[in-house]
Amino acid sequence: MYRSQISRTACSAGQLLVRSQKAQILRGMATVSPVNNINRNHKIVVVGGGAAGLSVSHQLLRKGQFTANEIAIVDPAKWHNYQPGWTLVGGGLKTKENLREPLESLIDPKLKFYDIGVGSFAPEDNSITLSNGDKINYEQLVVVPGIKVDYGTVKGLPEIIAHPESPVSSIYDYQFCDKVFPQIQKLKSGTAIFTQPAGVIKCAGAPQKIMWLALDHWKKAGLYNGKSSESPIMITFATGLPTMFGVPKYSAKLEEMRIERGVEGLFEHDLVAVDGNKAIFARPGGKEQVTRQFDFLHVAPKNRPHTFVKESALSNEAGYVDVDEGTTRHRKFHNVWSIGDASSLPTSKTVAAITSEAPVLVSNLMLALDGKDPQALYDGYTSCPLLTEYGKVLLAEFKYGGEPKETFNSWFGIDQAVPRRAFYHLKKDFFPWVYGKYMLKGRWGGPNGWIN
Repeated sequence: MYRSQISRTACSAGQLLVRSQKAQILRGMATVSPVNNINRNHKIVVVGGGAAGLSVSHQLLRKGQFTANEIAIVDPAKWHNYQPGWTLVGGGLKTKENLREPLESLIDPKLKFYDIGVGSFAPEDNSITLSNGDKINYEQLVVVPGIKVDYGTVKGLPEIIAHPESPVSSIYDYQFCDKVFPQIQKLKSGTAIFTQPAGVIKCAGAPQKIMWLALDHWKKAGLYNGKSSESPIMITFATGLPTMFGVPKYSAKLEEMRIERGVEGLFEHDLVAVDGNKAIFARPGGKEQVTRQFDFLHVAPKNRPHTFVKESALSNEAGYVDVDEGTTRHRKFHNVWSIGDASSLPTSKTVAAITSEAPVLVSNLMLALDGKDPQALYDGYTSCPLLTEYGKVLLAEFKYGGEPKETFNSWFGIDQAVPRRAFYHLKKDFFPWVYGKYMLKGRWGGPNGWIN
C-alpha cells in the first residue's frame, strides 16, 4: 500500500515542481538593498541564500513576529541550485538548467536582500563588513554560506576537468555535472575510476551514487560484467576512507554490493594528482603513492570552508562555524548560529540534515530574542538517498554516532538498507518537488513533515 502511494505521489511531483517554480518567479521578488542605504540595522542577518539560508529565513518570517526588512539575507550568488539533483544530471535523468532558479526570485519580498559578499565578521561589535567595505548591524546572526569545492588540492585537475573533451568530470559542480553522462555514454571499453576524498565533503554518498548509475548503464549496454575478466569495462572505486560508508549498517550492504558486482575497491587511496590518463593516489602512514591509468575518471573533489568564515573569530580549527552540536548556537558568541555545510555540526552534510537542523535553530533563536536559553536539540539526523541502479535507492537515514534513524522502518518495518523502487521515486521526483515548493519557503521539516 505504501509503495503505491509513494509512486502516485512521485509521478505527479515533476509536474507540480514545474508549476511551483513558475509561481515562485511570478509572485514577486525580494527587494535588493543598495549597500549604501543608511538603514542597515536588522534584528536578524542571515549570511547565505542556499538551502539552509532560505529555509531558516522563511521559517523565521512565518513566525509572524517580524516586520519588513527586519530579517536580511546576504549572498552574492545570482542563482540558487538544487545541488542534490546534480547526481541525476550525471546519470542522464535531469537537466541542470531545470534545477536552478534566480536567487532573488526565491526570497520573500519582506526580507532585505543584499546581493553582495561578506568581507569579515565582527562578532564583538554585532556587525559584518560587506566585500565593498560597508557595514551591516544585527541582533542575531545566522551563518550558513555552505562550503565550496576545491579542485586545486589535486594537481593537474583544474586544467584537465575544464577541457570539454577530457574523460574527467564531476557531479560536484554546475559547470561540469552535465559532462558526466556524455562521457559515460562515450566509454565503450577500458578502466573507469570513481574517486572519493578523505575528509569532509557534501553528501558523502554521492561519489558512489554516480558510480552505481554508470555501472548499470554499461551493464545494460553489454559493456560491463563484473564477474568476468573479459568485461570490456572495468570499474574501480578509489576512496580516501577505510570503508564504503560511514555508517556500519549501510557500509556492510554497500561492500556486499561492491563485491557482488565486481567493483575493485581501493580503500585509503586519496587522489592527489591527475597526469594525462594517470590518477595518482596518496596512502596513509607514509606508504608509497599508487598510480592507476584510466579511460574515464569521475572526481569528487575535496571541499573546504569559505575563507571569510575560516579566517574569522567564528570558526574552529578546521574552519567551520563553531557551534554546539545540540542547540546550533555558537560556543562563544551566543547571538550567532549556524547549521548546514558551513557549521561544525558533526553529521553528514546534506539537504536532509538541514530539514532537521533549521527548525531547531529557529526555535532557539526565537527564544534568544526573548532573552531565554535554548531548549530545542538537534540529534544529528541526516539522510543519503543512495542510488544503487536506475530505479532503486538505498535510503540511509541516521543520527549522531552513525546510529540508523529510519523513518519508514519505524512506520512500516521496512529495512531501508534494501534498495527499493519507492525510494528511487522519492529521490528522483518527490524530494526535488518538496524542496522547491515547501522547504525553501520554510514549510518542510523532513521526517517531521510540513511546518505550519
